[in-house]
Amino acid sequence: MQVITRPDFDGIVCAVLLLEALGIKEPVKWVEPSTLQRGLVEIGKGAVIANLPYNDGCTLWFDHHFTNRIHRPFRGAFKIAPSAAGIIFEYYKGRFKRDYCKLVAETDKIDSADLTLDEVLHPERYNYVMLSMTVADGDDPDEIYWNKLVDLLGKFDIQEVLEDPDVIQRCHDVIIQNEKYATCLKENTRLEKHVAITDLRHLGKIPVGNRFLVYSLFPESVVHLRIRYENQNRNMIIVNVGHSIFNRNCNVNAGLLLSGFGGGGHRAAASTRFPVSKADEYIPKIMDALLKNENNEKR
Repeated sequence: MQVITRPDFDGIVCAVLLLEALGIKEPVKWVEPSTLQRGLVEIGKGAVIANLPYNDGCTLWFDHHFTNRIHRPFRGAFKIAPSAAGIIFEYYKGRFKRDYCKLVAETDKIDSADLTLDEVLHPERYNYVMLSMTVADGDDPDEIYWNKLVDLLGKFDIQEVLEDPDVIQRCHDVIIQNEKYATCLKENTRLEKHVAITDLRHLGKIPVGNRFLVYSLFPESVVHLRIRYENQNRNMIIVNVGHSIFNRNCNVNAGLLLSGFGGGGHRAAASTRFPVSKADEYIPKIMDALLKNENNEKR
């Protein structure tokens, strides 16, 4: 058996839980949703997919994304929930030797963006929030570190994890990165009515940083539209849509909206990728839906 999950904090905790509950020894396979959806991932016998879209080749599947719901029988569990890790924890309750209650509760909170302004602005004051931000939201694979976190969280409490030299350095780097990213957001974001638009296509190297910072910098906004090229591939565009976690007045289901443009995700956070040739058609349509701010689930 092999765990296949995505490289975010929820995915890392999913891996921690599945490796212990199922006694899996094979290395985790880290996969982005779009890569799986494009059929670029080999799904071997006994694959356990978590926090990703369903694939017919898997043995078990666990997920919580609105647009990944399927309507046919499968082994595992799906429901709209704060995190995929929480679903796995409930499914295998009683199989764990360690107490993961706090880890799962914090993962629920982080993945559902149930954060305070102070947690966003000062993550160093909050252990789990700080650790989650060391899992970079970028295009550069970091498998050695992701695997290390899975190992650490499966063996130690949070304080001991944060005392690891590599983790200490990553936390230090995050603080610096967030400062640079805040500057980048201020310089490249404009507010159109209630929509904060960050267009990074003119930049070369894009700084990584706390994805919630924009909501503290533009409190008038109810939703954020972020546009960039896919890493160094300037033939593909990545679009992210996220509801403000402080001004919760966005009525648009982001996952449902972007599913119409080849993407998907949660109601409050979603993404898509498409060729540059589609940008002039797709981006104005996405923008128009966000400006109208209508409930698109009623259609």
